Amino acid sequence: MIKLFEYNWQVRKEWLDWCETVSMAELMKKRTGGIGYFLPTLYHIIAVEYGWICGGILEKEIDIPDFDDVAGVQQIKEFSERCHAELAPFVYGWDDSMADRIMIDITDEGEREPHTYAEVLSHVIAHEIHHIGQLSVWAREIGKAPVSANVVGRGLFGDVYD
Repeated sequence: MIKLFEYNWQVRKEWLDWCETVSMAELMKKRTGGIGYFLPTLYHIIAVEYGWICGGILEKEIDIPDFDDVAGVQQIKEFSERCHAELAPFVYGWDDSMADRIMIDITDEGEREPHTYAEVLSHVIAHEIHHIGQLSVWAREIGKAPVSANVVGRGLFGDVYD
């Protein structure tokens, strides 16, 4: 599970760097599917990861700014770094004995829903990968190469040729 978080963090950083090569008009142009925009989608990915882990599992008081308060590439990068610094110790401290621990989610309707930590972390990983696919489609629509979605070749598992 840790390697998939590292993958997501690496790809997210690459997408944020990619955004610096595109005009703000393109980043904020309405598109089909998902959140519908490049920057708000990246913001959403970060906010969801931070909310589930720090707010949900760790039960911390969390500060998620409104998108309008961080609506630039550099501000989204800083938001990502702040959230990453807070949740990474939990991810790197993961061991399989934590998988069946229960987190109680309070739904928008005020209902209490129990979820295992493994379910929540799996959801967060899949959620980001889903949205990264949308960014890739949108990138191709504007004639730009997307960030590679490959896990292979990213150095996450060491160099097998050593």
